[in-house]
Amino acid sequence: MKEVDARGFSCPIPVVKTKKAMDENPNEVLSVLVETETSKENVMRIAKHNNYEVTIEQVGDDEYRLTLVPKK
Repeated sequence: MKEVDARGFSCPIPVVKTKKAMDENPNEVLSVLVETETSKENVMRIAKHNNYEVTIEQVGDDEYRLTLVPKK
């Protein structure tokens, strides 16, 4: 599983980092860490648009881990 740590960045950087990881690892499960609700929503949107299933886990007060699984 490839991990993308986008904590500490405001949008659009988390989306850009996630898209780059998707392009470089097209059939791999990705784990994306973000800190804001906006980043979470935007990463979820780009993932679904690129045919990934998304699960979200809150891992801190304001931190989220999104697991992106490519659909076959």
